[in-house]
Order: sequence, then structure tokens, then C-alpha cells
Amino acid sequence: MVNTEDFIGRLERILAYYEQTASGFADAIGVPRSTISHLLSGRNKPSLDFVMKVIRKYPEVDLYWLLNGKGTFPSTPSRPTTIRREPAVPTIETNRAIDKIVIFYSDGTFESYFPGEL
Repeated sequence: MVNTEDFIGRLERILAYYEQTASGFADAIGVPRSTISHLLSGRNKPSLDFVMKVIRKYPEVDLYWLLNGKGTFPSTPSRPTTIRREPAVPTIETNRAIDKIVIFYSDGTFESYFPGEL
């Protein structure tokens, strides 16, 4: 049986290690934000589905360490690779100018924007 208080401590350690907020962590592993809130408050115990999502998304998290504190975290000796985020606006060569921006929506519609209108 998983000790809830100890599990909460390990979950908090994971959040700190990955520099994640509770809501960001929930989004990253694909669970509702309330799931993390309920776990951290001790209201709910972790489900098998939750545990599996954590270890699939974060391979440095050892299953046995997460469940019962045995083993090490991180399971690999180095820090995880930081995800490089691309700039919101792509870099444009100086001899080129944007003529039109088109946004396509999942319902098949689209919108066009012209630089003078922005």
C-alpha cells in the first residue's frame, strides 16, 4: 500500500526537479489539474493510471521510488535536457517581408491577416 504522505513528498520533489507548477505538470502528463490538486492535498490516493502517466512522460522517475521511496530519483545521474522553445514569431531574413498570414481552424475555416491590418 502506498503511504499517501510520503507519495505527496515524492510528487513535490518531482515538480521541483522539473520546475513545474501543479497545473503545468497535470497538462504535461495529460490528467485534469484537479487530479494533482487532490493528490497534493491528500484528498485522493494516486491511481495506477496516474503513476503510469508520470513514469511514461518522465523516464528519470523510477517506478519503485515513486511508489514506495526505494531506489533513486532521478534514476539517471544527469539533469533532464531542457526543452528548447522556438520563438513565437519566426526569424525573418532582412530582405524578405511577410505578405500574408493565414490561420487554419479544425472546422475547415480560415482567416487571413495582412501586415498593414495588424
